[in-house]
Amino acid sequence: MKQKAVSTERRLNRWGYVFVLPFVLVYFTFHFYPTVYTFILSFTDLRGLRSDFTLVGLENFAKLVRDPYFWGAVQNTFIMWGFNFAPQLGIALLLAIWFSDLRLNLKGVGLFRAVIYMPNLLTAASVALLFRSLFAYPIGPVNQFLQNTLGIYREVVRDGQVIYEAFNFFRNVTASRVIVAFIQWWMWYGHTLIMLMAGITSISASLYESALVDGANSRQTTFYITLPLLRPMMLYILVTSMIGGMQMLDVPFLLTDMRGAPDFKIRTTSVYLYNMAFQGRNDYAYAAAISIGIFIITIILALLIFFFLQDRSELKTHVAKASEKKGGKK
Repeated sequence: MKQKAVSTERRLNRWGYVFVLPFVLVYFTFHFYPTVYTFILSFTDLRGLRSDFTLVGLENFAKLVRDPYFWGAVQNTFIMWGFNFAPQLGIALLLAIWFSDLRLNLKGVGLFRAVIYMPNLLTAASVALLFRSLFAYPIGPVNQFLQNTLGIYREVVRDGQVIYEAFNFFRNVTASRVIVAFIQWWMWYGHTLIMLMAGITSISASLYESALVDGANSRQTTFYITLPLLRPMMLYILVTSMIGGMQMLDVPFLLTDMRGAPDFKIRTTSVYLYNMAFQGRNDYAYAAAISIGIFIITIILALLIFFFLQDRSELKTHVAKASEKKGGKK
């Protein structure tokens, strides 16, 4: 009997390997190998139409550290990500608390969640082209609405005369950055809302019942129960949003001239990487170094966020336990 059970287990294990094999092949072909190849390329001088390359050591990374355009792209990325993330988390958190509050007993919560989440189902490229058409100069729908409905024009003085003309949103740095941030917020705050609602529903209902018995109101339960217990979920959202922000490509790339106009102020790190790799000189080696640089910055920031925003009480507990074990060993 025992021998038969062992043979059955071995046969099932073999089938397990067969089912896992497609994933392993796809992973190594389309993820692991490109990652390793990119790391190798970052130490070479491959560019243009050449297929051969030589190793140049840390030359590309030395150039990257001194590259003002790369650090300018990093700055642009965090400015637009900040404009996007603050309202994204704030509005999603407010809606999540409202939708999950049993005292309000709101009707149609499922419908509202579906409608709010729908923009996340659209491709970023199609949304970028849509907003490019909406804010087009001079006869885009937004300019038509401002001029014909509200009577708002841009005043320009030329040769002593005041001329009224349409707004050229994509030649204004602030307007371009706000449009990019708004698109990112509009597409992703529904996903953030779903994550926060999942975190709220995972909180034990007995805590709210106890608070209700003690006479706590909605504001008190929010600040003393919901927000503290949502800390791990908000930390996760912050880290994943930051990683997504560092990979922001489609919207700023397609919204203007594919190089981050105006004045390269909406050129993110990913757009700069694409420009170096596939436009102009086709400097694949330097683009690979940029990708490694983005990866290092992302890892460092994620670790800093985790360190400064984690629950200090848990950290003190771990330190105390480690000290006790160390003292016990002595």
